[in-house]
Amino acid sequence: MAYIKSRKHAVARALPPFGSAAAATLLALTLPAGAQTSTNTLKEVRVEDSAATDFKVDNSANPKFTAPLIDIPQVIQVIPETLMREQGATTLTEALRNTPGAGAFFLGENGNTTTGDSIFMRGFDASGSIFVDGIRDLGSFSRDVFNIEQVEVVKGPSGTDVGRSSPTGYINLITKKPKLEDSFSGSLGFGTASYKRGTIDWNKVVSGADGSGTAFRLNAVAEDSGVDGRDFINNKRSAIAPSLAFGLNTPTRVFLDYLYVKQNNIPDGGVPTIGLPGYTTPDALLINSPILRRTFLNYASKVDPSNFYGTSSDFNDVTANMFTARVEHDITPDMTVRNITRWGQTKQDYMLTSFMLGGLTASRVGNTNTYRGTVPPLTSGFIDTVVPSNPATWTVTRNLPTNKDVENTIFVNQTSLSSKFKTGSFSHTANFGLELMREEQENSNFFGPGFASVNTTFAPAGSWPVANLYNPNPYVSGYNRIANGTGNFGKTDTVSLYAFDTMKINEQWQLTGGLRYDHYSTDYSATAMGNGPTFPITPTNLSTSGDLWTGKIGVVYKPVENASFFAAYGNSAQPPGGANFSLAASGTGNSASRVDFAPQKADTYEIGTKWDVLNKRLSLTAALYRTEVRNEIVQDPTNTAVYTQDGKKRVQGIELGVAGAITDQWGISAGFTTMDTKVNGSTNAADRIDVIPYTPKEAFTAWTSYQFPFGLTIGGGARYNGKLTRGFDGAIGTPAYTDAYWVFDAMASYRINKNVELQLNLYNLFDKEYVAAINKSGYRYVPGTPRSARLTANFAF
Repeated sequence: MAYIKSRKHAVARALPPFGSAAAATLLALTLPAGAQTSTNTLKEVRVEDSAATDFKVDNSANPKFTAPLIDIPQVIQVIPETLMREQGATTLTEALRNTPGAGAFFLGENGNTTTGDSIFMRGFDASGSIFVDGIRDLGSFSRDVFNIEQVEVVKGPSGTDVGRSSPTGYINLITKKPKLEDSFSGSLGFGTASYKRGTIDWNKVVSGADGSGTAFRLNAVAEDSGVDGRDFINNKRSAIAPSLAFGLNTPTRVFLDYLYVKQNNIPDGGVPTIGLPGYTTPDALLINSPILRRTFLNYASKVDPSNFYGTSSDFNDVTANMFTARVEHDITPDMTVRNITRWGQTKQDYMLTSFMLGGLTASRVGNTNTYRGTVPPLTSGFIDTVVPSNPATWTVTRNLPTNKDVENTIFVNQTSLSSKFKTGSFSHTANFGLELMREEQENSNFFGPGFASVNTTFAPAGSWPVANLYNPNPYVSGYNRIANGTGNFGKTDTVSLYAFDTMKINEQWQLTGGLRYDHYSTDYSATAMGNGPTFPITPTNLSTSGDLWTGKIGVVYKPVENASFFAAYGNSAQPPGGANFSLAASGTGNSASRVDFAPQKADTYEIGTKWDVLNKRLSLTAALYRTEVRNEIVQDPTNTAVYTQDGKKRVQGIELGVAGAITDQWGISAGFTTMDTKVNGSTNAADRIDVIPYTPKEAFTAWTSYQFPFGLTIGGGARYNGKLTRGFDGAIGTPAYTDAYWVFDAMASYRINKNVELQLNLYNLFDKEYVAAINKSGYRYVPGTPRSARLTANFAF
C-alpha cells in the first residue's frame, strides 16, 4: 500500500506509517485550516511504502554521549515512540516494561504507599533519577509519554552524566520538538475499566519557504480512566505542551517549551496479602498456637484483588509546570554551543488511608473476646480449639490517613560545547559543560494520631472505622484533614563541571571517557508538633556540603565497522540528603542522610559487545556487569545504638538485547537480564536479608510485530519477572517474596485508508494472577493487571 505525499520541505523521516505504528495515543480533532502546506510549489514528491515499524535507534539525543550507540561502552536502551504506540503505553512505567528488570515492584513502607514512577532498576531505587532532556525532573507523580519522542534507559555508572543519582543508572525522557513539516495526528481510545483517552500532535510551519525558519508544535492529552481489576481507583489527567522553534536549519536555533500537567487521581494502597503463598498470619496469638494457626489458615482465603481498602476521601492531586529555553549556535560545522535554562515546579497534595493486616480482628467461637496482632503470646487462659469460624465478620484496622502536601521546584542553567577536532593522528568528539542548579522541596504536616488522642476535634476516636476484610466499604467518615502549621524545607545548590570525549585512535580502537566535578550544598529546616496540652513546636536546622568527583572510561575495539567489543569502568555517588534533601542529625540512627555520614558511592565494571546486522537494521547487544555500592549503613554488633558505613551491596549479571527490523515487514525489540545480588557486612536487625530486595533474579521482555501488505499489522509481546524478595522490617507471618510470573499481550491494527487506522490492544491474554508490587512488611500488595483491552482510532494528516 503506497501513498503519494507532497511536502513543502525535505524531512529526514516521514510520519510513522499507521499500519505499523499501533496504539497511537493522540486525540482526534478536526484538522485545522492550513495544517497542510500553503505553498503552491511542490518541492518534493515522496512515495512512502508500508514498512515494518523500526525499533532501532542509532544515536542518543544526549550530547554527552559522544559516539553512536554501537560505539558507547555501556548498556543504553532507547525505547522509541513507535514501540510505545504499538503497545499502547501511556505512562513512563508502562514504557519501561520494555526494559528487563526495571519496574514498580515496591509498594511502600508501613502505612505509606509509593506514588508515580517508583522504578527499581538493577536492584536500586531509580525514582529520583528521572530526567527530561538531560535535566533532573523532580516530583513523585506518573509521567505521561504523550510528548515524548523516546525514552533512554542508561544502565550502569551515571554520576558522570547527571551527578547525584541511583548507583545503577538513570532514565532520560526526550521530548518532541517543532520541525519544518506541517503535520497533524491524533487518536481517541476507549477500553475496559472505563478507559477514555485522547491526544493531539500538531506541527505547523510558521515561516520557512527557503528551507529554514520557524515552527510551532502542540501536544496535548486528556484521560479519565479506572484501573483494570481494581475498584474505586481512578486516574484523571490532562496536559498540554506547546513549543516554538526559531531558526531551524540555520546556525542559530532557539527552542521554547512549556509543559502543564494536571492530575486528579485516587491512590491505591493495595490489598491484604492474606491467602497468598508464604502467608501464615501476623497475629501474635495465633503464631503461638499451632492448632489455632493451622485452623485459621483453613478459613483465611485470599481476598478479592479488586477490593479497595481506602476511603472515598482519599485523593492524589498533582499540578506540574515546566518551562525550558534552549539556544544552540553552530560556531563552525564541527563546534556547537548550547545553553539550556529550565524552571520547573511540581505540587502534590495527597491523602491515603492505609490499613494494618496486623490489626486483623475476628470473633472467637464461644468467647466474647477478640484477638489482634497486638495481643500477647497465648496463655493457659485460652483454649487452642477456639477458632475463627465466620470470616464474613473479620475486619482490618484502617490507619489514620497518610498526608502529603509537597512542592518541588528546580531552576537550572546548563551551558555546553560540543566539538570535533584532532590532536596529532587522533580524532576527538567531545562535550564540555557547566551546570548551575538549585533544587527545593517544601512539605506541610497535618494533625496526626498523637494529636487526635488528646483532641478528638480533628480525628474522632483516633482512627477511621474498621474495614470488613472481604467486603470493605469506602464510604466512611470521621477524619478532618487540617494542616498543623509545621513542615520541612530542603534546598540543594549544585555547581557542576563535566567533560566527555571519544578519542578515535584508528579504525579499530577508540577510547571513551568522562569526568565530572560537583560541589553541593544542602540546607534543611523542619518544625514538628509535639503532643500534650501545649503542643510544643520543635525546630530542626541542618546543613551539609561537599565535593564529588565521578568519572568513567571505556575502551572499544571494532573488528569490523558494524561491531564493537568494549570494557568499561565508572562510578556514581549519592550525598546525604538524597532526592528529597532531608538531612538527619549526627549520631541519630541508620539514616544515610546523617550530616556526619559520607556520600554513598558505587563502582560499575562492564564488558560487552554490540553488533548491527542485517544491513545494520537489527542491533544485538550483550554485556556482563557488576556494580558494588560502598558506605552502606550497618549496625554495630556490640552496640546496637551505633551505626557505621562499613556495609556493601553488590549486583551483577548479564544483559542481552535486540532491537530493529528482521525483514521489511517484521520488527522486534527484546531483552533479557540476570541480577545476582548480595548484601555484605550488615548486622542491622532491620536488614537481615542477604539479597537486595525488589530485584528479580531473571527478567525478560519482548515485543514483535508484522505488517501484511493489505494494511493489517499484528503484534505481540511477553514479559517475565522472576521471584523477588521484599524488604525486611521485622514483620512476621507475611510473604517474604513474590512468585515469578509470565504475562502475554497482543495487538492488531488495520489501516482503513491513508489517514485513519483502528487498533486493538489486548493485555494479559491468559488472565494471569500475579503480584505487581509488595510493601516492605509484606502486609499489602498491588495485584497485576488482569485481562483487559483498549480500542484506539488513530488519525494522521
